[in-house]
Amino acid sequence: MRLEGKVAVVTGAGSGFGEGIAKRFAEEGARLVVNDIDDRGGERVAAEIDQAQGQGSAFYARADVSDNAAVAGLVERALARFGRIDIMVNNAGTTHKNGPMLGVEEAVFDRVFAVNVKSIYLAALHVVPVMREQGGGCILNTASTAGIRARAGLVWYCGSKGAAIMLSKAMAQELAPDKIRVNALCPVAGDTPLLPSFMGGDTPELRAKFLASIPLGRFATPRDVANAALYLASDEGAFITGVALEVDGGRCI
Repeated sequence: MRLEGKVAVVTGAGSGFGEGIAKRFAEEGARLVVNDIDDRGGERVAAEIDQAQGQGSAFYARADVSDNAAVAGLVERALARFGRIDIMVNNAGTTHKNGPMLGVEEAVFDRVFAVNVKSIYLAALHVVPVMREQGGGCILNTASTAGIRARAGLVWYCGSKGAAIMLSKAMAQELAPDKIRVNALCPVAGDTPLLPSFMGGDTPELRAKFLASIPLGRFATPRDVANAALYLASDEGAFITGVALEVDGGRCI
């Protein structure tokens, strides 16, 4: 049980990679705060963790990660229920639809950066003081291969994920004296609700074209990303900070 006694907050955990991370962490002994703005998905994931790991293993906490007061409330609820936060996974993300860069409306651009970048800042504001008082902790930011390998059609999304990677590295440097490790996960696209937006649609032809760019020939699964997150969050990754770990089947080679 690699996370026995740990408390983890996972944002965007109502589906996709966040759901995979939350369930994997619970399998390894962590207690989970399942966050999302999708109440149905978040409540389902928390209930499934409770059923699999025992009552009280998880609870759902709705919060918009781009809203300061909401993030403060999320942290307060986590502390009220479990008394500590050992792992903060900033996984919630969004994108604009694949298409010309000038066709992305300002409101959509603002939302992409609010959810993918500002959320990391807000989480740090409220979680870092908790981890400092505890004597350490672990922060994981879900970035993307799009933050490493540019993609026409996803210009502003690429920029947001590039920011997430550099934020992770700079945070890791500044927070190292506090024994707070910060790393980024860089998955290639998975068969999640965001996939059609990444591809600009969802047809067999678009899927085949995308898969042809991944040497191992398949999309990332929630389990792939969760296993990488588990390693970085566990004591096995105790000497690893400031990395952007590609979980991409060779996409970034």
